[in-house]
Amino acid sequence: MRLPLPEADVIYYPAFLNPDTADAFFKALQNELPWQQDSLRMFGKTIPIPRLQSWHGDPECTYTYSGLTMPPNPWTSTLTDVRNRCNHVCKTRFNSVLANWYRHGQDSMSLHADDEPELGPNPIIASITLGEARPFIFKHRETKVRHTHVLEHGSLLVMAGATQSHYLHGIAKTVKPIDGRINLTFRRLIVSNSM
Repeated sequence: MRLPLPEADVIYYPAFLNPDTADAFFKALQNELPWQQDSLRMFGKTIPIPRLQSWHGDPECTYTYSGLTMPPNPWTSTLTDVRNRCNHVCKTRFNSVLANWYRHGQDSMSLHADDEPELGPNPIIASITLGEARPFIFKHRETKVRHTHVLEHGSLLVMAGATQSHYLHGIAKTVKPIDGRINLTFRRLIVSNSM
């Protein structure tokens, strides 16, 4: 299903993974990945990021965003399985993934764009949701118009074309008692072959 976002190319696959497979991946990733809570320096203070993260990729895929530089952890069997499924649908070869574990409703991701130089001008991002469904917010950079779409367990959201140029996206906090959600955002970093 294509989302009705002007100046964007966003497709949502609500049942990309069947429920049993999605359940198995969710449980496996909680134990397979070396989760950590990084901190950012903002307004002269060190603030812990409100979620756990784990960066994985091919050996050359070091990633920098928001002042954090993350060398890649190796691919796990579960990440490789999910990556292969995303590669097939998106007709590309993703070489890295950022895993985010939102443990409860207070874990969040502020509005941002995946527009780092190493992603190129019109990156394709494949976003898998495992666990609790959460509202995903898009905000147009110029008009400020917001669009919210709930990302369900086992779903795939693909952002491509000029989406990152025109929209910010994020996950808001909620006071509702909710279970955890793991989000996998597969990317293709442009890496230099020179040493």
